[in-house]
Amino acid sequence: MEGAVISIASAAVAVEQQQPGKMVESELMKANRDESFKTFLWNSETKQFLGRTGSSWLKIGVFYLIFYACLAGFFAIMMAIFYQTLDVNHLPKYTPGRGDSILKNPAMGFRPLPRAENVESTLVWYKNGDSADIQHWVESLNEFIKPYEGTSDMISGQHVTDCSEDKLPGDGEVCRFQDTWLKGKCQKAESWGYNRESPCILLKLNKMIDWVPDVYTSVEELPADMPQSLKDHIQERTDENQGKVPKMIWVSCKGENPADEEYVGPISYSPWQGFPSYYFPYRHTPGYLPPIVAVQFEQPQSNVLINIECKAWAKNIGHDRSNRLGLVHFELLKD
Repeated sequence: MEGAVISIASAAVAVEQQQPGKMVESELMKANRDESFKTFLWNSETKQFLGRTGSSWLKIGVFYLIFYACLAGFFAIMMAIFYQTLDVNHLPKYTPGRGDSILKNPAMGFRPLPRAENVESTLVWYKNGDSADIQHWVESLNEFIKPYEGTSDMISGQHVTDCSEDKLPGDGEVCRFQDTWLKGKCQKAESWGYNRESPCILLKLNKMIDWVPDVYTSVEELPADMPQSLKDHIQERTDENQGKVPKMIWVSCKGENPADEEYVGPISYSPWQGFPSYYFPYRHTPGYLPPIVAVQFEQPQSNVLINIECKAWAKNIGHDRSNRLGLVHFELLKD
C-alpha cells in the first residue's frame, strides 16, 4: 500500500516538472513565428521587403507598367478601328430601313405622359373644371409642342422646307410641321381641350432611321380588319384627290372593348387622320420633327375608365399588342 502511494506521488512530481518545459517551448514557437513574420516584412540583413530586394521590386514594377500600357494601347486601337465603322453623328451601321436590323416595325407614342411618380402608367386622369389638376396635362403638351412653334433652342430651321406628295425634301432637308395646323380644341390657346371636357391626345410614330412606309395605293388594298369608319374616310379623301389614294400612314382610334366604344364618344383628328409619307424616312437630319396627329375626344363619358387603342395603318406595319408595335394603348378617365 505504501509503495502505491509513493508511485503516485512520484508521477505527480514528474508531471509538475514537465509542464514548465512545455510552456517554455510554446512561448519559443510563438516568438519564432513573430520573428519570421517581421523578417518577411523587412529583412535587415538582405535588405528585402516582402521577400524582394529593391531592384527586384523595380523590375517587376517596370514589367507590369509596360504590360498594362500595351494592354491599354491594344484596347484603344481596337476601339478606334471599331468606331471607323460607325457614323456616330448621323446614321448608325445597322438600321431598320435597310433590312439588317431586328427592328422592322415602328411603334407609336402619345402625349401627354402621366406624372413622374406614375411614369409606367398609361392613364390620363383629370378632374374636369379643376384648373390645378389639369395643369400637369396642359403643361406637358405645351412643352412637347414647343419645337413645332419654333421657340425651342434645340431645333434649327435652316434645313426646313414645305413638302407635299409632289415636292419631296431634298438631301439635308426636312419637311415642315407647324403647331398652327392643329384644329379644334387641340391647341395651346384652348388648353388642349382639358378645360372644355374634350381632351386631346397627340400621337406620333417613333423614329426609325431609313424606314420607309409602304402605303396603300388603292382602296381595294385596305385590310379587312381596318375600321369601317377609316375605310370610309380614305374613300372620301380618294374621291377628293381625283381617284388617287393619298400617300398616308393612316391612323384610327377606338375603344378597346365594346363597352369602351360606347363610352368614348365622337373622335376627330387634325391636321390629318394619319402621317403623310413624305415625312419619311427619318435620317437624323438636323431640324427634323416627326409629324403628329391630334386626336380630340369630343364627349367622353365622365367617371368611367375608358380603354383606348390607336393603330397606324400601312402595308409594312404589323400590329402586336404584347409588344406594342404599330399601335398605342392608353386609358382616359374624366372625373
